[in-house]
Amino acid sequence: MNHDSYLSVKQVAEYLHLNEKKVYELVKDNQIPATKVTGKWLFPRNLIDRWITESAYNGLLSDRLAIVGSDDPLFYRAVLQYTNAIAPHGLVSYFPTGTGTGLKLLQMRRADACCLHWGPSEESHLRHPALLQQYRQANQWVLVHLFRREQGLMLHPEVYARVGNDPEQIFRQALRWAGRQSGAGSQRFLQDMLSRQGLNLDALPLSQIAHSEREAAALIAMRQADIAAGARSAALECGLAFIPFGWEAFDIALPRNIWFRHLFQNLLKCLRADSCQKAALVYQGYDLEQSGELRWGGD
Repeated sequence: MNHDSYLSVKQVAEYLHLNEKKVYELVKDNQIPATKVTGKWLFPRNLIDRWITESAYNGLLSDRLAIVGSDDPLFYRAVLQYTNAIAPHGLVSYFPTGTGTGLKLLQMRRADACCLHWGPSEESHLRHPALLQQYRQANQWVLVHLFRREQGLMLHPEVYARVGNDPEQIFRQALRWAGRQSGAGSQRFLQDMLSRQGLNLDALPLSQIAHSEREAAALIAMRQADIAAGARSAALECGLAFIPFGWEAFDIALPRNIWFRHLFQNLLKCLRADSCQKAALVYQGYDLEQSGELRWGGD
């Protein structure tokens, strides 16, 4: 190892004109490139220089945008269309991880933005900011509205023909549920549905755990499960029956500096374009009227 290529805490503090306590805070919040070797923090000099430049110029990787969090078929189509339109001059990647995992990745600066949904649309103006404020970096984030979508239960058509469309009765049927990982927005929505029936998740016989809504829909289509919580669009893609249970806001959280990037702003324009509007009509269960609105964190 070339020691001239690495800085100690004291050296990086002097280099950045900070005190050592502030350097440790930056390390704790994953805001500065660092590695721990035999119990001591070391800072690659070249990455520190790059980090300084990125901070000064609003992001060296302004031609890349990594989006994580909640899964949605319409947003996936918009990202795919946009990425193909700008290639090879830019790349937008979308990795559905679920809301909870996505926010942890955003907090750790492993991702640039996180899609999220956390309960009924009419409560999202309170629930979404409250969820973000659980993270240390939230004071640097903004929340942008993407669209409203219809959420409910996805069932195999044969199961739907057998059990009907009464949620109160469905919850008491012996059906194989495709559950979701902890921290998923659809799991939260399902908890809300169950609480209205006086039930909880432990009462459901889980046959599989899906890590995205589209995976849950695929498991039902392949007869690995009978039913799962999800969006109307995810059900439609796999030819499933759908029982609506309400609408939710599908939003995206991201740092302010990334919000201003042309790459992100043009993605919002793509979402509002005629092609995405037409796709939303085909899917049904979407409302893009307020797409792109800043919902929280703009002060």
